[in-house]
Amino acid sequence: MVLDALIPFLITCMLIELTPGPNMTYIALVSSMHGRKAGFSIVAGVACGLFLIGLIALGGASLILQNAGLYEALRWGGVLYLLWLAYDLWRNTDEPENVRNAGRRYFTRGFVTNILNPKAIIFYVTVFPSYVTRDGNLWMHFLPMIALYVAVATAIHTALVVFGAKLEPFFNDKRREKQSRIFFTVALIVVAVWFGFATAR
Repeated sequence: MVLDALIPFLITCMLIELTPGPNMTYIALVSSMHGRKAGFSIVAGVACGLFLIGLIALGGASLILQNAGLYEALRWGGVLYLLWLAYDLWRNTDEPENVRNAGRRYFTRGFVTNILNPKAIIFYVTVFPSYVTRDGNLWMHFLPMIALYVAVATAIHTALVVFGAKLEPFFNDKRREKQSRIFFTVALIVVAVWFGFATAR
């Protein structure tokens, strides 16, 4: 990357990540409902997912973007997965005996949410090339950029977890438990519907 483009690139990454979407919504909802441990597990899964998508975008994203059937399968898979997450939030199945596996479960959910998000691939394919020099090995240009983007996203998501976790006592109050689950479920359903429209071609 050209050094003069570093600051604009970081600003672009920040603006992209500060735009409400599936990641921010799910991280905020789970952190508010289940606390920091669950939230940080999702953040770790999201970071791994973003890094893997970056590698996929560099290696063969054009196949996904040019194949309408594959793109639609990916897009609708993301919508259905978000709806399933909404259903799971409504069930509220985090019983004490399942706490040991909660970190792994939320990590997987954060990871899968990113893998099924075609917008992440589009971001890599459309935005990254404008910040890359034309000389040298393409991998040497893209890998540091992918790492920077994941770092920016992780920092923003971590701040969201810290803020969201402060609301946990309010939302987990026994008097508000049912209302909280209804609110979180509806919010995630709205995000799933928005995601379906936003990724449509």
